[in-house]
Amino acid sequence: MKRNFSLLIITLLALVSGCSTANYPPLETVDNVDVERYLGNWYEIANIPNNFQKGCVCTSAEYKLIDANTLRVTNRCLKDGKLDEANGRAFVVEGTGNAKLKVQFFWPFRGDYWIIELDKENYTYAVVGTPSRKYLWILSRTSKMDESLYNSLLEKCKANGFDVSKVVKTKQDCNEKIF
Repeated sequence: MKRNFSLLIITLLALVSGCSTANYPPLETVDNVDVERYLGNWYEIANIPNNFQKGCVCTSAEYKLIDANTLRVTNRCLKDGKLDEANGRAFVVEGTGNAKLKVQFFWPFRGDYWIIELDKENYTYAVVGTPSRKYLWILSRTSKMDESLYNSLLEKCKANGFDVSKVVKTKQDCNEKIF
């Protein structure tokens, strides 16, 4: 099962690397991300569906520091009641205030991971997207998010050119802990 999730991540990275952003204005990121505060566990609240996460529920990501410019990334979900996990690395893009990363689950492919919204005070939520607007994730430190905050984040995503009609909430009411 781990191999299937990893292969799907690889497919994503290959697709993201080749996506054109010519039809979109530049995607703005947050000014600065304190990597130390960003580390830890995040729950996926919603996303634009993609092939590599098909069938996933209770999706989460865990970030750990490897060195000053590299993070360990562990994505987890339940598929058919079984834990599915993909391990990779994220590399900070120099000169971006740590708001742009390149994520790699399979060498040599790397995909964009741009932090476009962030609770700068408490780091309780984040929105991650790609310049192609094909991929989008709304993340939270808890498995549930206040509906008014969620709707506000969707509006910001829409204003940034994402097709929010495609966004789907992630089922997070699982009995099993995945962290």
